[in-house]
Amino acid sequence: MELDLLPQTAYIFILMFARLGTIMMLMPAVGKKSIPARIRLTTALLICLVLYPSSSVYFGKLPDELFAIAAILAHELLVGFAIGLCLRMLMATLQVAGTVIAFQMSLSMANSMDPSQPGVQSAVVASFLSLIGITIIFTTNLHHLALVGLHDSYVLFSPSSALPVEDFAALALNTIVSTFTVGIQISGPFIVFGLVFYIGLGLLARLMPQLQIFFIAMPAAIAIGLILLAILLGTMMMWYHNYAEIQFTRFLAD
Repeated sequence: MELDLLPQTAYIFILMFARLGTIMMLMPAVGKKSIPARIRLTTALLICLVLYPSSSVYFGKLPDELFAIAAILAHELLVGFAIGLCLRMLMATLQVAGTVIAFQMSLSMANSMDPSQPGVQSAVVASFLSLIGITIIFTTNLHHLALVGLHDSYVLFSPSSALPVEDFAALALNTIVSTFTVGIQISGPFIVFGLVFYIGLGLLARLMPQLQIFFIAMPAAIAIGLILLAILLGTMMMWYHNYAEIQFTRFLAD
């Protein structure tokens, strides 16, 4: 390598780290604060090193003006933030589903540390589903699609092109809508269970006013809810797996 190529190489590597490092910071599981910062930093640097030979062709020459370099750096940071935020919303789907399920099971007040969101407490069911969702992503090799998407992001969002604000706004809107839609679909059986269960308790309370419904409702709701969760957990996670696969493939180039 000639010495005159070192500034160009450092320029491309820093821009790649700006985008990929931001995505890794926001990516589920990998971007957790429980993972040491040195490991996260080393992982981002290694990914930049691996993708450098194939992704460096999408970058132009080193600009002569400092303002132009700062503008391109800001461009890469914003692209990485948008992609990483959409990936983080994958875990929000299970948060929505788990919160609805916990509410129907009378466990909405039982909170625990959420493994997908560092420093945040959520319902026990939501934390449980988030942990299973992260496990499924890695055991089914869906994270390979995410790594391919990191490379293809330079095809979809070239550093030399203008920032696609309208596309990012549409992507964010579609991601948020699909997050709540799929979350409600996953928790749909429990919504039906809660509707039927509490209507039945209301009729029972009208027929037998002397019966202490409160002491019967909560244990029964927890017991029946846990049975339903054990029966439907596989189907729920397969539904989430298909949704996650679709979300990952959105960042793949044709």
